Amino acid sequence: MTEQKPSPPGHVDVFQRESLFSTKNLVATAVGIALYAALTIPFNVFTIPGVYDVAIRPTVAIPIAFGFIFGPVAGFFSGFIGNILSDQLSFGAFFWNWDLGNGLIGLIPAIGFYVVKRTDWAKTKGLAASAILAVIASIVGIGFSALTDFIFQIGLTTVGAAVAEFIPAAVTDAINGAIIAPILIYTYVQSTAGRARRL
Repeated sequence: MTEQKPSPPGHVDVFQRESLFSTKNLVATAVGIALYAALTIPFNVFTIPGVYDVAIRPTVAIPIAFGFIFGPVAGFFSGFIGNILSDQLSFGAFFWNWDLGNGLIGLIPAIGFYVVKRTDWAKTKGLAASAILAVIASIVGIGFSALTDFIFQIGLTTVGAAVAEFIPAAVTDAINGAIIAPILIYTYVQSTAGRARRL
C-alpha cells in the first residue's frame, strides 16, 4: 500500500465539493431564488408576438449559473421556486409544469458542478461546458413544459401547438443561457479568486 501524503497548507482539491446542504449552498439557494424571482418580474411583460405568452427572459441564466456553481439543489430551487414567485407576483397565479421546467433548467447544469474542475470554470473548457449545458437544459426544461401543456390540455390541444410553444421558448432560453450564464460564472470566479488564494 502506498502511504497517502497530506495535502500541503493552502491546497484546494479541484474536485472537492461542499455538502449540497451546507450553509453556503443553502444561502446560495436562497439568493438564487430571490434574484431569479425579482429580476424576472420586469421581463414577464416582454413576450414574443403571436406566440403563447412566451416571455423573453435573460434571467434564465441565473438558475443555470447557480446550478453549475453551487450544484443541483441551488440550481433546481432557484429555477423552480423563483419561477413560482415571479409568476405569482406578475400574474397572480403559478403554472406547475413551467415551474418544474424552470427547475430542470437549473438542475441540468449541475452536471458541470460534478465533472468540471473548479480551476477550469473560468477557462474556455469550463465556459464552453456551461454554454452547452445551458442549451441542453433549455431544451429539456421547455420540452417538459410544452409536452405537459399538451398532455394535460393546458391551453394546448394539438402537437402543432405544443411545437409552436416549445420552439420560441426553448430557443430564447438557450440563447440567453448560453451567452449570459458563462458571463455570470466567469464573474463569480474572478470575484472570488482572491479569497480562494487566501484559504
